[in-house]
Amino acid sequence: MTDNNWLEVSLTVNGELAEAVADVLGRYAPNGVMTEQGVNYLNDEDPGTPAGPVTVRAYLAADDQLEEQRRKLDEALYYLGMIQPLPEAKYKFIQDQNWMEAWKEHYHPIPIGRRLLIVPAWVEPTQKDRVPIKIDPGMAFGTGTHPSTQLCLELIEEYFEKHSSYKVEGSQRPRGDSPRTALFQNDITVGFIDIGCGSGILSIAALKLGANSSLAVDIDPESLANARENAVLNQIGEQLILGVGSVKEILEGKFPYRSAPLVAANILAPVILRLIENGLADTVEVGGTLILGGILEGQAESIQDAARAHGFKNLTLKSMVDWVALAFQKGE
Repeated sequence: MTDNNWLEVSLTVNGELAEAVADVLGRYAPNGVMTEQGVNYLNDEDPGTPAGPVTVRAYLAADDQLEEQRRKLDEALYYLGMIQPLPEAKYKFIQDQNWMEAWKEHYHPIPIGRRLLIVPAWVEPTQKDRVPIKIDPGMAFGTGTHPSTQLCLELIEEYFEKHSSYKVEGSQRPRGDSPRTALFQNDITVGFIDIGCGSGILSIAALKLGANSSLAVDIDPESLANARENAVLNQIGEQLILGVGSVKEILEGKFPYRSAPLVAANILAPVILRLIENGLADTVEVGGTLILGGILEGQAESIQDAARAHGFKNLTLKSMVDWVALAFQKGE
């Protein structure tokens, strides 16, 4: 026997064979079968079409039955290959471990912009000159590791710098440990709308930077549950309003307010284009700022064109790796 606990078997086949291969592997894999395939996009609004070969994977328990199970699997694949040729199966041993604990070892505090610090929930922040945003990622999008999220956070920070009535530096700067001691005192009453809030990271940052309240909506109830957990981690309570929905529900008045001076949507470009057509501009107050993320470099121009067609002017474009975040101002 080996110290490893699983034997991975994989075959890369065309789409017609993938189902048959998955059926064979599934007979011997107690935890099911996984398939992977590439996706082609025709344009910015295309949701994507699966394309190319399919890799089918399964995992056999490395126990006393492994040798017999592998023999039976090889035999089944041999007979399937007599019907239509198959590539040779690839095998490798995988060591079992606590994947969550292993992942935590590689997730460290992330400084963002000049003042923010994304901190894993299980880590005590040590950089006292930054505002800690504690995040337990769960299953929601928005851990702070993705370039798109980081770019949006930088633009939110810049917004509050611009609208603050004082800017203090060095050790005299408020730490922003809770919403009661927000980093910036604002010239205006700032409400924030976070569309597709995921983990709630953008709303939590906005509240710690000086927003009076945040309306965070998402179509996934599990994301909202994760956002509430993260809010509690950051000592945020009623200032964060959570609800299931999107632009449509906001404009229908299902939440405490329909518009705000600062609105963000860190989703994906095709979704953003649909939201713009469905009234996203109406959620931004006149003279207010709209921050958009989840945009690949090649998609930025179409987003800018759509925003300008709905009364916005370009303010800022930030990029990191292949990702872009955009800030706009709503005209009169």
